Amino acid sequence: MEIGLGSVVLSTAGRDKGRFFIVVEIVDGNYVRIADGEYRPQENAKLKKIKHLKANGDTVSKLAEKFGEGKQVFDAEIRSALRAYNDK
Repeated sequence: MEIGLGSVVLSTAGRDKGRFFIVVEIVDGNYVRIADGEYRPQENAKLKKIKHLKANGDTVSKLAEKFGEGKQVFDAEIRSALRAYNDK
């Protein structure tokens, strides 16, 4: 599956394995920056290899639009979007 801005991804490697994140920046073809709004706020987004992430096919369109337009996205919005995934 394609990973883009606002995509909900699952970390498959590292100490954050098993946690859901949202892609906040695409660095290049191999790396993205991910945040969860809590342990990894957007200002300190984690640089992660795409091969260590699993896309679940969901995109938070409201956040994807904001990222694309360069508007400010608050950590509370990211936490709210991920709440349904991390509660499972």
